[in-house]
Amino acid sequence: MKNYIVFLLLFVAQFASASPKDSLSDFDFAKYMYDFDDCDACGCSASGGGMGFSSMIDKNFVGVRYFYQSYTSRDGIFKNSPWVDENFNTMQVWARVPVFKNFQVSAQVPYHFHNRNLATGHQEISGLGDITVLGLYTVYQTQTDSTAFSQNLQLGGGVKAPTGKYDGANNGSVNPSFQVGTGSWDYILAAEYIVKHGSVGLNAMANYVFKTENSQHYQFGDQFNYAGTLFYMVEGSKYTIVPQLGLAGEVYATNRQFNEDLPDTKGDILFGKLGVEAGMGKFSVGVNGMLPITQNLTGGRVEANYRWSVNLNYSL
Repeated sequence: MKNYIVFLLLFVAQFASASPKDSLSDFDFAKYMYDFDDCDACGCSASGGGMGFSSMIDKNFVGVRYFYQSYTSRDGIFKNSPWVDENFNTMQVWARVPVFKNFQVSAQVPYHFHNRNLATGHQEISGLGDITVLGLYTVYQTQTDSTAFSQNLQLGGGVKAPTGKYDGANNGSVNPSFQVGTGSWDYILAAEYIVKHGSVGLNAMANYVFKTENSQHYQFGDQFNYAGTLFYMVEGSKYTIVPQLGLAGEVYATNRQFNEDLPDTKGDILFGKLGVEAGMGKFSVGVNGMLPITQNLTGGRVEANYRWSVNLNYSL
């Protein structure tokens, strides 16, 4: 995973070295943020489902979001072990608020209710998930009236608190993600870059999640996330519509237990994603979907099928 840390640092350094303009742009880049891809398909899929950490329309907001993830996992260690369907459901309160000039804080408070049908019977878990808080500081922003291309770079970090319950018995020989929390304090480094020309723009992001050992001596592997999203803004007198299309990737390191590597727990996946947000007045709604293009999760014992989300926000 060291290669991915180097990639993140190079990504940050490339744009941080740019010289900022004398004044900030009137263009509100924060409206187009679609950041923080944090779904642990090999670790704990309880957090974000890759559906983003902020609204494409609202700069500062509070809202509710539901997202669903579908997995198929092998129930056993043998090649002829049966496959089972797993359904991950999350209802989430999320917000993005300004703290001071050029600095914003995003937060997610999730509630999970997951289910799957094993050979031994139906299993359900539910409860409060891990609360995540992320701070982002704008280190570079151009003037829209001085260049054909507007640019914005944000850097930041955050923490995920172990407010969700982790149950080691749920790992078993099936998907180790079947949890409502990791049981560990995890730490995040994040970078986001946006370039826009007229109504067309590109959002690029990368973040790295450092995961620690929980009280049951289990440690999910570190996670590297990256994404690129094209968006197009349609503005009317009373409404705003922002369709979006992009790719998102996730790479997971090996899980560990009692300081020993666990076989077939690392993995990677690449998604295609499609979505749209529409806003009118103080309210906005959004719908997003993701389909895997390529994947290799837990040695092929877990397969991601699709993810989708819907949200309702109130602009602050």
